[in-house]
Amino acid sequence: MEYVSTRGSAPALDFEGATLAGLASDGGLYVPREWPRFTEAEIAGLAGLPYAELAARIMQPFVGDSLTPERLRELTAKAYARFAHKAVTPLKQLDEQQWLLELFHGPTLAFKDVALQLLGLLFEEFLSRGGDPLTIVGATSGDTGSAAIDAVAGRARVDIFMLHPKGRVSDVQRRQMTTVLSPNVHNIAIEGSSFDDAQAIVKRMFGDTAMTGRFAIGAVNSINWARLMAQVVYYFAAALQLGAPHRKVAFAVPTGNFGDVFAGYVAAQMGLPIERLIVATNVNDILHRALSTGDYSAGTVTPTAAPSMDIQVSSNFERLLFDVGGRDGKALAAQMTGFEATRAMQLTNAQREGAARLFTSARADPDQMAQAIRWAFDASGELLDPHTAIGLHAARTAGIDPAVPVVTLATAHPAKFRDAVERATGHRPILPARLGDLFEREERLVDLPGDYDAIAAYVAAHAVPRG
Repeated sequence: MEYVSTRGSAPALDFEGATLAGLASDGGLYVPREWPRFTEAEIAGLAGLPYAELAARIMQPFVGDSLTPERLRELTAKAYARFAHKAVTPLKQLDEQQWLLELFHGPTLAFKDVALQLLGLLFEEFLSRGGDPLTIVGATSGDTGSAAIDAVAGRARVDIFMLHPKGRVSDVQRRQMTTVLSPNVHNIAIEGSSFDDAQAIVKRMFGDTAMTGRFAIGAVNSINWARLMAQVVYYFAAALQLGAPHRKVAFAVPTGNFGDVFAGYVAAQMGLPIERLIVATNVNDILHRALSTGDYSAGTVTPTAAPSMDIQVSSNFERLLFDVGGRDGKALAAQMTGFEATRAMQLTNAQREGAARLFTSARADPDQMAQAIRWAFDASGELLDPHTAIGLHAARTAGIDPAVPVVTLATAHPAKFRDAVERATGHRPILPARLGDLFEREERLVDLPGDYDAIAAYVAAHAVPRG
């Protein structure tokens, strides 16, 4: 399998190269040169497999010669052995049509674990073959940071520098990052900044030859293809349980960076019969505006009770625009360069029409989010975190044929957002026992200004250089 950049001028890489590179050298994102496709019979043959085995089967075409099938199965078995539920991503039914896909049974209680537990093992596997030590630089709006840190803490030949906007993540999210005291973990709170500001710093570092010449910089954000690849699996897992390939399924996905829902798009390209992908946003609604009107224009980030969605620049949207717009890297590079200069652009007709074949979208304000939390609790006794509630609001208002099951991706444990859940329901969720002492643990982090030079200097002072 060969990977190409959405902007057309970076060299093509194999799976190992794309995993270690993260962002392409031309500023684009790596995607497979072509989508592998399963027949209906092949999909039916996946039913009933344990999750780790299903993951290995789904991912093998993307991995190519970088890992043998036997080694990939060993890595998936190890990655998913740490999950608290034997099903890894269990389904729960809310009513006749609405379902929850619980993605929060990993070590840090968020869907990011499903991909990052595997990605940490992939980094270790590939780095053991030689080459330069890896310097991971990432930005988080809450959950990516803790999941990535858990996945690579203590691993050889890897340092991780995780940026988060100071004061804009929940106390649980912050402590899940800052109480990991491994020497290869560096938490940076960016003062006076949003997630978009932090992400812009990370992307700039990938293009800074003074940094990339000295350090092998890699990515754990969903700009890294391997992360998206691992997320494709749970769409298959849920759909198979609900009757695929002989029955279509719709998915509602709370998203800010578009990675989680793009994984659903990949599943559809592979042959999974998906009726609709419903993109659910909060008031930071650039994706809803882009999909409904073609207006991809970034505004000012509004802090909300769903901080992982407080984003105005959705990095992975570029992958969709590339694929539905004819895979013209040169044209997309010009389009994205214009957006980066003006923070505004209009989707082309081809992009809008291509997206509309599978995607719809919805926006939830704080009241609608709270109402969805209350509805789930009243209807089924389930407590939802704010992000999942936004997905459920979109699912229940999408007008999907009643014969089609609608699966909302439950992206975080409700105890990560205790205050918002308690305000909506009067019930305060508790952390699982394995995190019960989180608020007694020592924290370690550094506060830095939202200035690229300050961040780059800190990374340079603490990372292990090439050679």
